[in-house]
Amino acid sequence: MPISSQEIGQRVLELRLDRRLTQEGLAFDAEISVPHVSCIENGARKASLGVLVKIANALCVDVTTLLLRDHC
Repeated sequence: MPISSQEIGQRVLELRLDRRLTQEGLAFDAEISVPHVSCIENGARKASLGVLVKIANALCVDVTTLLLRDHC
Protein backbone atom coordinates (compact mmCIF):
# COMPACT_ATOMS: atom_id res chain seq x y z
CA MET A 1 0.00 0.00 0.00
CA PRO A 2 1.45 3.41 -0.94
CA ILE A 3 2.24 5.96 1.72
CA SER A 4 -0.22 8.85 1.87
CA SER A 5 0.48 12.57 1.61
CA GLN A 6 -0.69 12.88 5.21
CA GLU A 7 1.86 10.32 6.39
CA ILE A 8 4.67 12.05 4.50
CA GLY A 9 3.59 15.38 5.95
CA GLN A 10 3.56 13.97 9.46
CA ARG A 11 7.10 12.65 9.01
CA VAL A 12 8.29 16.02 7.71
CA LEU A 13 6.69 17.73 10.71
CA GLU A 14 8.19 15.29 13.23
CA LEU A 15 11.67 15.52 11.72
CA ARG A 16 11.47 19.31 11.54
CA LEU A 17 10.46 19.56 15.20
CA ASP A 18 13.14 17.04 16.24
CA ARG A 19 15.69 19.37 14.66
CA ARG A 20 14.09 22.42 16.29
CA LEU A 21 13.47 24.06 12.95
CA THR A 22 10.63 26.43 12.20
CA GLN A 23 8.67 26.12 8.99
CA GLU A 24 10.51 29.23 7.88
CA GLY A 25 13.88 27.61 8.60
CA LEU A 26 12.98 24.44 6.72
CA ALA A 27 11.61 26.45 3.81
CA PHE A 28 14.81 28.48 3.62
CA ASP A 29 17.07 25.42 3.80
CA ALA A 30 14.98 23.49 1.24
CA GLU A 31 14.58 26.53 -1.02
CA ILE A 32 10.78 26.30 -1.07
CA SER A 33 8.08 28.62 0.25
CA VAL A 34 6.73 28.58 3.79
CA PRO A 35 3.15 27.98 2.58
CA HIS A 36 4.43 24.99 0.58
CA VAL A 37 5.99 23.51 3.75
CA SER A 38 2.75 24.09 5.63
CA CYS A 39 0.62 22.43 2.93
CA ILE A 40 2.96 19.43 2.79
CA GLU A 41 2.98 19.01 6.59
CA ASN A 42 -0.82 19.23 6.67
CA GLY A 43 -1.21 16.73 3.83
CA ALA A 44 -3.05 19.35 1.79
CA ARG A 45 -0.58 19.20 -1.09
CA LYS A 46 1.33 16.34 -2.67
CA ALA A 47 5.03 17.14 -2.92
CA SER A 48 6.97 16.29 -6.04
CA LEU A 49 9.94 13.97 -5.72
CA GLY A 50 12.24 16.94 -6.32
CA VAL A 51 10.71 18.85 -3.42
CA LEU A 52 10.89 15.79 -1.16
CA VAL A 53 14.59 15.45 -1.99
CA LYS A 54 15.13 19.12 -1.08
CA ILE A 55 13.27 18.65 2.20
CA ALA A 56 15.16 15.44 3.01
CA ASN A 57 18.48 17.18 2.33
CA ALA A 58 17.47 20.13 4.51
CA LEU A 59 16.56 17.70 7.30
CA CYS A 60 19.78 15.68 6.78
CA VAL A 61 17.93 12.44 6.10
CA ASP A 62 17.68 10.12 3.13
CA VAL A 63 14.53 10.65 1.08
CA THR A 64 13.52 7.05 1.85
CA THR A 65 12.97 8.18 5.46
CA LEU A 66 10.06 10.22 4.13
CA LEU A 67 8.76 7.69 1.62
CA LEU A 68 8.98 4.22 3.13
CA ARG A 69 6.33 3.20 5.60
CA ASP A 70 8.53 0.85 7.67
CA HIS A 71 11.84 2.67 7.26
CA CYS A 72 14.17 2.27 10.24
